[in-house]
Amino acid sequence: MSLLRRTRTSPDATTIGARGAEHVLDHVLRDVSHGRFERSLSGLTAISAMVTGAEVYLEHYKGSFGNKWMWSPVLLTPPLVVAGIGGVFSKRWAKTALPVTAGLYAANGLLGEYFHFRGVARKPGGWSLASYNMAMGPPISAPGLMSMVGGMGLLAAVLRREK
Repeated sequence: MSLLRRTRTSPDATTIGARGAEHVLDHVLRDVSHGRFERSLSGLTAISAMVTGAEVYLEHYKGSFGNKWMWSPVLLTPPLVVAGIGGVFSKRWAKTALPVTAGLYAANGLLGEYFHFRGVARKPGGWSLASYNMAMGPPISAPGLMSMVGGMGLLAAVLRREK
């Protein structure tokens, strides 16, 4: 894939050379500055939350939901999906419901990091057998994915919206 793309010459476009090629990064930054990116990021947050929530449910199901906190990411996923979809169509949803649900989702991911670190430490041998326990215990980086999805929703909420 080339990082240059062809565009029509317009007063809004920054072109390079006579061929009218534009760097993709310039195009993305222009979309952000003109408010076109907020709706896309709201929708991407909803899709990412669905995928992440399904993965979390399956992995916690394998763990038999042994800790009641294992239900929290499963329960927080549907509100974030709804808020993300709402943020695509409504500025009010993007500026009210999306930051609240995305913030809770990100915070829950950080809480999950704590529980996963603790889960590895509780395995026989704890951190002294980290090479084994990190592979066989709860995945350390998995809750970080939730935090990143929540962060995407927070970013979408603070971006300018297209008029």
